[in-house]
Amino acid sequence: MIPKIDSDIGILTYCTDFQGTGGRIKESPEDFEVSEVILEKIKNSIGDKGDYAVYKLKKKNIDTSHALSDIFRKKGLRLKSLGLKDSFATTEQYVCSNNKGRFIDSFSSTKYLLEKIGFVKKPLSKKDMIGNHFKIKILDAKDNPSEFKEQDKILNFFGYQRFGSKRPVTHLIGKAILQKNFDEAINFILSFTSPYDSKENNELREKLKDPDNYSQIFNEIPPQMDVERIVVKEMIETKDPQAAIKKIPLTLRRFYIQAYQSFLFNQTLSNSFLENETLYEPQEGDVCFDHKDALGKFLKGADQRLAIPLVGYSYYKKTRFDYYISKILEMEEISPKDFYIKEMQELSNEGGFRQAIISCSNFSVNKNIVEFTLSRGSFATILLREIMKPEDPINSGF
Repeated sequence: MIPKIDSDIGILTYCTDFQGTGGRIKESPEDFEVSEVILEKIKNSIGDKGDYAVYKLKKKNIDTSHALSDIFRKKGLRLKSLGLKDSFATTEQYVCSNNKGRFIDSFSSTKYLLEKIGFVKKPLSKKDMIGNHFKIKILDAKDNPSEFKEQDKILNFFGYQRFGSKRPVTHLIGKAILQKNFDEAINFILSFTSPYDSKENNELREKLKDPDNYSQIFNEIPPQMDVERIVVKEMIETKDPQAAIKKIPLTLRRFYIQAYQSFLFNQTLSNSFLENETLYEPQEGDVCFDHKDALGKFLKGADQRLAIPLVGYSYYKKTRFDYYISKILEMEEISPKDFYIKEMQELSNEGGFRQAIISCSNFSVNKNIVEFTLSRGSFATILLREIMKPEDPINSGF
């Protein structure tokens, strides 16, 4: 049986026959280790000379965005990451300066350590990161994870983090923005409650359902609810939901749209699998990624991986998956053209393609520790979901 939170984010099926070990993950940040893997030629290009400084950022109990914001606030150094890493994990990633000549050797806080490792001639980009290596401890498993042998059969769903994990609301905010229902988007941001959230948070969100309460409870909103504080402050001053949304950092606003796009993809992949579409091998007429991650048409005998469309304003209809996507869009009362947002053009999303199956390498199990490398954009929690088959993903650490 699929947990409710899975279906809430568009994941309607398992794709492996393994019974599941049960158990828990993320009892402590040390139980979930993540390190970025970059292209070898990029790693070799980091040297003593260059215009842009490259750093290793090692952190735990803080996410990437907040760590970089803290560094900018305290050192005035604006750094760009190749990927985002969760807070409740021990992570190691590359970050790079976008300003020529400006650098520091190192800086640390209780939650992170930033160390300069060299310089490059041009700033690193997301394309330079090819994946992530994971080392994850499964606690209290009732069966041995080493029995799992289906790591090459995992559908490439977007994971719980994309939707807010214990508060799966980001895709709902995104949909409301696409439908230009800015009042509803504000309501989701401020007052969406979840059984997985704390009692205190849910009680506060209940109060935030009434705009008349904004002024009197503004000071009750804790600092970690920084987005909520931004939105409530603007709503008190202007009572304009569109203006309040525009006050939210651009990366997060774009993330809301991407989360809804991810929800549609998860539904598409689920329905395709349940209808026995061929997903593990591309076929005639398919769009595919090659070994260099370049998109192209299916070529018989070539080393290719099936790609499925991500809906956006330039949505490509000419695939066998349009049958599923069109039905989902009709049910959702959304069209591809809605992803062009006239009122907030900076949030518009043209769409694209995503690999259907997770590319997993270096898979190994040592007692209750699972290690593997995933290509960029794939979620470790989706692979772990197939290994553990958790009855309650959030309370199991997902």
